Formats: sequence, C-alpha cells, structure tokens
Amino acid sequence: MASPKELVLSALQNKEVERIPWVPFVGCHAASLIGVTAEEYFKSKENIVKGVLKAYELYNPDGLPALFDLQVEAEAMGCKLVYAAENPPAVASHPLEEGKTIKDLKIPGPNDGRFPIVLDAMKEICEKIGDKIAIYGLVTGPFTLALHLLGTDIFYKMIDEPEEVHELLDFCKEVAINTASMYMDAGVDIIALVDPMTSQISPDNFAEFVSPRATEIFEYVRSKGKGSSFFVCGNAKKNIEEMCRCKPDNISIDENIPLEYVKEVCSKYGVSFGGNIKLTVTMLFGTPADNMNDAKNCMEIGGNKGYILSPGCDMPFSTPPENVKAITSLVHGEVAEFLESSNLLEGITFNLPDYKNEKQVVIDVVTLDSESCAPCQYMMEAVIEAAKDFGDKVRYQEHKVKNKEGVACMLALGVSNIPTICIDGEIKYVSIIPDVEELRSSIREAVEKKSAAMQ
Repeated sequence: MASPKELVLSALQNKEVERIPWVPFVGCHAASLIGVTAEEYFKSKENIVKGVLKAYELYNPDGLPALFDLQVEAEAMGCKLVYAAENPPAVASHPLEEGKTIKDLKIPGPNDGRFPIVLDAMKEICEKIGDKIAIYGLVTGPFTLALHLLGTDIFYKMIDEPEEVHELLDFCKEVAINTASMYMDAGVDIIALVDPMTSQISPDNFAEFVSPRATEIFEYVRSKGKGSSFFVCGNAKKNIEEMCRCKPDNISIDENIPLEYVKEVCSKYGVSFGGNIKLTVTMLFGTPADNMNDAKNCMEIGGNKGYILSPGCDMPFSTPPENVKAITSLVHGEVAEFLESSNLLEGITFNLPDYKNEKQVVIDVVTLDSESCAPCQYMMEAVIEAAKDFGDKVRYQEHKVKNKEGVACMLALGVSNIPTICIDGEIKYVSIIPDVEELRSSIREAVEKKSAAMQ
C-alpha cells in the first residue's frame, strides 16, 4: 500500500491509485481546533503549527495545506488587512489605488510582512509531518493579487488600459514565483496557485491576461521537481479549459462547478482534478451522514485515477469536527468504527433475522440513503432488478445509516463500508455495484442452497 503522501503525489500526476486520497483544506478551521481566534492563528507561528498538527491528528489526511491565507503577499506589499475572529483576513486598502505605482512596490522576501512567521511555520510543519503526508504551499494567483493591489478598477482597465494591466500582472507573476520559491525551500511538496477572482472574467480575458503568467509559474514549479495545482472558486466553469491549457498538474474546484464536467475537461488534457465537497450546506451545517453522502458521490464521480477528494475551498471556522471525521472514516473504510464511537446508538438495538431458518433469502443493502447517494441508488437498483426473477423466494431491505436503526444494522452485520450488499447475513459486495447478471447468479446460488437445506 502506498503511503498517504505517495497517494496524493500519484493522483496529482494523474495516475491510478489504490485508494482515493483525502486532503481537507484546513485553514482558519485549524484555529477553532486549538481554541484561538482566526486573528490569533494567522499572526502566530506557534498557533499555525499547533493547528495543522491538530488537524493531522484528528482527520488522518493524506495531505494538508500549511496555511490557507491569500493575503500574505498583499499585506507584505502594503495592503492593509482587516482581521476577524472566525475568518481569514480581508484586504481593506489597495496601494495602486492610493497613488503608488508599480515601481513603488517591491517583491516581498522572507523578512517582509508575515513571511517570517509563515516560513518558520512551514518549515516546522514539513519537518514534523512532511515525510508522512503531502504538504501544500498556497500562493496567491496573479490576477487575485493584482486585484488586491489595484482594486476593482482592474476590470475597467482591462478594457481601457490593457497595457497597464499586463504590466501589473507581469509583476504579480514575479511575486508568485518568488513566493513559490520560498515555500518550496521551506519544504512543501505541492504549490497551489490560488486565483479565485478569475471566476469573474471571460475565457478570452483569462487567455489574454492570466494564462501566460500562470503557465510560466507552473513551468517554474515543475523545473524545481515539485507538483502544482490551480485552485479556483466560484462559477468558473467557463474557464476550466483555459486553466488546463496553463499546464498545471491538477485543478481544484468548488461546488459551483459540476465535478463530472471538470473530470471530462481535465481528462482531455491529462490534468488531475480535485474537489468539491460542499462547504456550507454539507460541511458546516450538515450531519455526519450528509458529509459521508457528499464525499461518497464525489468519490464515485472522481474515481481512482487522477482524483483528490477535498472540500471546495477553505473549510469554515466552525465546521464540526465530527463532520470531517465522518469523511475520513469513509475514505479509510472505517465507517462502522466511526459510527460506533459517535454514541449514536444509545438505547437502540437491532435484531438480525435468523437467516438459517428463514424460508426466504434475505438481502440486506446497507446504504447512506439511496435517495441522495448516487452509488447507493445504483446498488439498490441492481438488487431490485436482480431479485425480480425469484418472486417470494427473496426479500430485500435497505438499511440507511443516516438513521440510528440503519447504523445498528450495519454494526450487527459487521459491515465496515457503504454501500454494501449482504445475502443471508454474508457480506457479498462492498462499495462495488455488481453487474445484474453476477448479482442474479449470487442470489440463485443462495436460493438453491436454502432449498436444499430445507429438504
């Protein structure tokens, strides 16, 4: 079995892996795990290290970002930030809007702004867990950084003064390359170029203003022997193809873009992809079952070649840890252990049928919920179709682990992952939807065995 780090790096390179890797994008959420505010977290090397190590301990990930903060470069170049208790800092001023010129700005180095804190934290994180999991270094993309420096005037100047925007983006490209260099020297395995504001521009504008710079950044990262990913959020579906043409190793997207579409486009270019568990509806406000359901659907679409399971973006500060642990249990095939340890079954008992003395063959299908989980739906459909030929010699029942009785049944059957088909109490198909003919053959065998035993 490949190590967690090897799984991420192989999937990043669009290779087939034995298990889908899991990279929770823990940013300000790490602050909540160690009981500090987001502001206290982002301003302290000790807190950053402590928070990432706590996420590693709780969530058994295959990779983690060392930091999720897209304002580090901007702050080091003179942008004022507003810090918050439960969110990453926000840019509140734009130097180029306030009279400064590009010539007044300098590419920040290791001693500017919060870079000393960030780099020291990265080094320690890489030293402590970098041999076990893949560590991501997040670099602000050139378009988003340009917007931090210039403000929303950039959208008008792209039309009226494109030469000025090109000059600014060339400068921001150099900042990104320098930041990537510092992060790689600190020990990170993967440089993620995070450019969320590109969702606001057309493919033509992306190709003109973003693509040449992003391509050069990825070429630089590749020349250093490191992996790369292009992060975008928002409805950037129209720009996925342009992102692929920039030749990153990987593209990571959020819930605004269908994962099926991203897989289709990325496969044409040999680019791996990641995402896109819903951040608020699922991770922040959902139940553990909701999180397993969302992750299961993503994994079914993503498959075992060139796919990395992750949230759509930086996880919200107050994301319940149990929701993240539920996803971890699904990834590692430890759903039963998670459900048993989560105290869901107080006062609940489930008595299995006496399979040997039952006249019918009993098929138990353990699912999240076939009405909302695509793999579970297709497994139930296979059972229904395969059982048609046997009339009243067979009965089947779905056990949904989103309710307590379903969890109790799962544990009683000894099922460790979902969806699973059991025939007369024997586990037959685990997370694999059988061909209807194959399933029909298994049912026929059970029916014949039971008929023989009753004679």
